[in-house]
Amino acid sequence: MSEKLFNEFEPVSSKQWKQQIQYELKGADYNETLVWESPEGIKVKPFYHIDEFKQGPAVAGKAAEFSICQNIYVHDTEKSAGRAISTLKRGAESLRFTIENESTDVKALLSKVPNDTPVYFYLPFLSIDFVKSLDVIAKERNAQFYVQLDPVGQLAKEGNWHTNLEIDIEALNTIAIACSNIHFLSVDGSLYQNAGANIVQQIAYTLAHANEYFNRVATVNKPIVLQVAVGTNYFFEIAKLRAMRTLFNLIAAEYDHNFDCHIIATPTKRNKTLYDYNVNMLRTTTECMSAILGGANSVANLAYDAIYHKDNEFGDRIARNQLLVLKHESYFDKVNNPSDGAYYIEELTQQLAEKALALFKDIEANGGLITQLMEGTIQRKIQESATKEQELFDSGKEVLLGTNKYPNKNDKMSHDLELYPFVKANPRKTLVAPIIEKRLAEKMELERLDQEKVTE
Repeated sequence: MSEKLFNEFEPVSSKQWKQQIQYELKGADYNETLVWESPEGIKVKPFYHIDEFKQGPAVAGKAAEFSICQNIYVHDTEKSAGRAISTLKRGAESLRFTIENESTDVKALLSKVPNDTPVYFYLPFLSIDFVKSLDVIAKERNAQFYVQLDPVGQLAKEGNWHTNLEIDIEALNTIAIACSNIHFLSVDGSLYQNAGANIVQQIAYTLAHANEYFNRVATVNKPIVLQVAVGTNYFFEIAKLRAMRTLFNLIAAEYDHNFDCHIIATPTKRNKTLYDYNVNMLRTTTECMSAILGGANSVANLAYDAIYHKDNEFGDRIARNQLLVLKHESYFDKVNNPSDGAYYIEELTQQLAEKALALFKDIEANGGLITQLMEGTIQRKIQESATKEQELFDSGKEVLLGTNKYPNKNDKMSHDLELYPFVKANPRKTLVAPIIEKRLAEKMELERLDQEKVTE
């Protein structure tokens, strides 16, 4: 039956499709009317066809297996331990603890967490003894620990090392030798996205960031964690993660590093809004979908109110339930390599990979990421990209519903702010200019908040 059905129709080439489209345009220019260019310089066509691939699209994706990760900021160990158990019972499959205090009792924190639950530890400090203690606990529990140590990310985000380049890298080398039961290296690529870098820059900077560790840490015998923020450009973001994984493996092979990277993805903060905040749930849903289809190993969703509310049960539950719906009702984890063979995504993946690799090579030819951070080149390039995007938002060409299009003038937020949702001025002496995360809607929201005060 299927053979008769498909033999019934003659194949149609891409040339025939284009001729028909040109005819339907009634004289309008095909390229000017239907082809648009992304901020990354990629020309997006109205259709893609298999005969445009010399050998057919490559099958290089991975299964859409992902864990639902819950972020937990550890302030009170007992309360955080209780919250961990509660979220696991309600659908979380992995945990990420942010620990700022070296005296935190990790054994008490994990006392009721099942040993087979993957656990991430985000540490904004660099302590050899603390990481060694985590390694001991991981061995005792036969547990999977991802300790997110990232001195280069500290330099990029804060403008200073933990101590200095030599001491920080020496600490990583000590940990690499002493700790065999944990994953200890992480690259914070989310910083570049949240600060306004375009997708090619995000991929290239993340890879150059990882390459600094390949060059400076003698023993990297565990997978490196890539922390990635996912934006709202649905298909481009799928292709971003696919291109990033492909290029990471290409670069890692040069160092005989035979481990695939481990990607933990979270929705971007850049397009999240204070007003009409429920729209944030729609944004994070598509961003989580892109992360899953792009091959993220773990997805930590962002609560709809995360930019202005402290962590709360309702926001966490909604964020977690979004992922539960995608996994258990939409079956996003049931299809192997779901984006493979989609001509559009394959073409985007290839072009993003080619452009990112070219930029990566340029960074390495000019001294590497750390050198370019010291010179201010990376910061300047990100700022240029962020400014272009900001101009599109300010002019209304880039739309955030409820903010710069169809705003609800009756929406009041001045009395609902538990957190300050804007860039904070923090004058201090830094070694390099820090890369600053900034949301697109900040200026407009500040104006609306000021107007609220006037009308009260």
